[in-house]
Amino acid sequence: MTGSDTLTTRDLGDGIVELQLGRGPVNALSAAFLMEFAELITRLGTDDAVRCIILSSPFKVFSAGLDLKEAQHFDLEQQQAIVRGLNEGFLALYACPKPVVASVGGAAIAGGLFFVLASDRRVALNKSSFGLAEVRVGADFPVGPLEIAKATLDADTQRRMMLTGQPIGPIAARNFGFIDIIADDLEDLAGYSLSEARKLAELPSMAYASIKQQLRGETIKKIKTALAAGGNAPDGGWFNSQTVAAMQRMIDQR
Repeated sequence: MTGSDTLTTRDLGDGIVELQLGRGPVNALSAAFLMEFAELITRLGTDDAVRCIILSSPFKVFSAGLDLKEAQHFDLEQQQAIVRGLNEGFLALYACPKPVVASVGGAAIAGGLFFVLASDRRVALNKSSFGLAEVRVGADFPVGPLEIAKATLDADTQRRMMLTGQPIGPIAARNFGFIDIIADDLEDLAGYSLSEARKLAELPSMAYASIKQQLRGETIKKIKTALAAGGNAPDGGWFNSQTVAAMQRMIDQR
């Protein structure tokens, strides 16, 4: 096993690499964590020895999104840094030419859900939950996550999830089309995830990368164009006049 304090990789054989998100206790997103993730997933994507990546977490929460207690005190520079991290981190995952299996053992909320949406196959524990809570914390979507959501979720699912901010369970997520397999326990979660990874690893890698680019290239280009036009550093920052109070309400409700 190799990696940093927050991201580790493990060779599972047959070209399959597990990339574990390890920023305890809930994989809260920070600018540094997301940029480190972008660098690592990009490196794995260009490694000829890697045939498939399994994205996992050792925690009961797969990723809770931003740490709201921390985020409500962000100044302009910090707001722009986290926007860049969200854009660059999830763009790197979405554009990765290698197959990626998300192995989701818990809640994936707000920014944390984009680890799932930007992956190729998604296996979830029966106790997992999913949500896009941005509207409830008074923040809109940076362009990278926004375009990934628009490309991944149908219009009705966008309406239900993005305009309410309410979480859903794995059966609803499967019905909405962004979860493929539901596992009954952690052993099954690991087994199903590895099985899916093996199937994908056996596919011709050049054709896989090419078809993935055909499917996602337009969205990738749209995101890159927006970032080149200043999407990583929105004027006035990310937050609006209601954001901090909305974040505090969310904290108080927990």
